[in-house]
Amino acid sequence: MINVMLVDDHAILRDGLKTIISLESDMKVIGEATGEKEMDALLQRQRPHVIVMDINMPDKDGIELTKKVKKEYPEIKVLILTMYKHDEYFMSAIREGADGYLLKDSHSDQVIDAIRTVNRGESIIHPAMTKKLIDYHQQGNQQTEDTNLTEREQEVLVCLVEGLSNKEIAQRLYISDKTVKIHVSKIFKKLNVKSRSQVVIYAVQHKLVSLP
Repeated sequence: MINVMLVDDHAILRDGLKTIISLESDMKVIGEATGEKEMDALLQRQRPHVIVMDINMPDKDGIELTKKVKKEYPEIKVLILTMYKHDEYFMSAIREGADGYLLKDSHSDQVIDAIRTVNRGESIIHPAMTKKLIDYHQQGNQQTEDTNLTEREQEVLVCLVEGLSNKEIAQRLYISDKTVKIHVSKIFKKLNVKSRSQVVIYAVQHKLVSLP
């Protein structure tokens, strides 16, 4: 069972999320908070597997709260669910350790799938944000960075940037899931990143991949 905590100051949104989550047999909402104080109080009593976090809140924003959660409870996954499409919010959230970034115009099934994805230790980024990131850095003057990634690791990296799961990568490259995990681990170590979301940003910023 995936235990989910909702951190958002809008009651209507929390009620809507709670309703769609309650329809799933493998997850449940174990707590709701409108900001930092309520979130801290809840975390003293129970540990969610995933926190669905808004950015705009009355005390500390969701980016600051993500940083706090990741520092104090690194095992908890944080999925940002926001209306903000601004590059700076997206980049900041990922830098602070967010495991996923979705926009509030996402369909309910996308949110459910995203909760499962981050709970598995993978990351999810709204397609619109990935495209904005790629477009932004393709217009810049960044130089391609020379890394020591192997040819196979480079292929896996492209798949990660495209948002493929380990299973999908394995199917595309005709290798086992276990081999994919090994390659992903090596990529994380070589690029000095901790999540798939950070891999995407790093790869695009340093032009490690060539995408249309």
